[in-house]
Amino acid sequence: MTSTPVVTPTAPHRRTGRWRISPWLYLLPALATLILWVYWPLLDALRLSFFQWNMVPGAPMTFVGLENYQAIFALPKFWQALRNTGVYILGLLPLAVLVPLAIAIYTHDLPPRARNIYRAVIFVPMIIAPVVAAAVWRWLLDPGHGMVNEVIGLLGHRPVRFLQDPKLAIWTIIVLTGWKLIGFSTLIFSAANANINPSLIEAARMDGAGKWQIIRDIRLPMLRTTILFLTLMTVLLGAQWSFAYIHVLTGGGPLGSTTNIFYILWDFGFSTLSVGWSSAAAIILFLGFGGVAFVLFRLMDRYSFHDS
Repeated sequence: MTSTPVVTPTAPHRRTGRWRISPWLYLLPALATLILWVYWPLLDALRLSFFQWNMVPGAPMTFVGLENYQAIFALPKFWQALRNTGVYILGLLPLAVLVPLAIAIYTHDLPPRARNIYRAVIFVPMIIAPVVAAAVWRWLLDPGHGMVNEVIGLLGHRPVRFLQDPKLAIWTIIVLTGWKLIGFSTLIFSAANANINPSLIEAARMDGAGKWQIIRDIRLPMLRTTILFLTLMTVLLGAQWSFAYIHVLTGGGPLGSTTNIFYILWDFGFSTLSVGWSSAAAIILFLGFGGVAFVLFRLMDRYSFHDS
């Protein structure tokens, strides 16, 4: 008669606790970087927004409470910058979303070599440093000897003061910023468009669908998530992308017509050395765009379309 072997339970592995800690150790560098470069400056800006200080080492920091916020909200320059920020966002949306979307869709059926060359040419402005691009455009748009105005003169028209006219300057900055962003957005849309299941397109063609019907009923719904993503990026970062062009070409002028909330934040901190005003403007900017981001993320969750 044979006896069944008795299996004794093994003791728990002594390294279980260590393995539970290991994932956090891998995340530690990223978390430390996030805290050091994002959350700590944000908390420090919140602290400095209640003080008056000119950033000079050894200069006294005077606690003023909410006076910095009250002064900013009472400043006409702030409301002008806020209005201009809205104009930048609305002006950049067609250039950063609609135009690249059309380019990506209508170049998808080109021969591969022609399509790649065409998209590479469009992407070139994206790899040019903003300050370099702004310096070149300042020369091209010069009202006296700029190449653009030379061509306008040959057509029999008077020179256009693109950067000196308060009514034209902001739209000039918007066009230059959009010119730089078209390549990036086109690349994103092209990648998303290429990931659409080709069998859906072929099935629609077999059912007699035309090119516009395929775009309307298949491509646009499948690209909805990418459209919402680039819209989110443009709304949150569009005015920030124009900072280099404002700083190099107009300095916020003429008559404050090209300034925006990002430029006025920089102006408070580094031009007038009012770190309290600059920090208060940064907190206002963070709360405002944080609320906008929350609404846009909710819209993305609701209206995004996924091919399952």
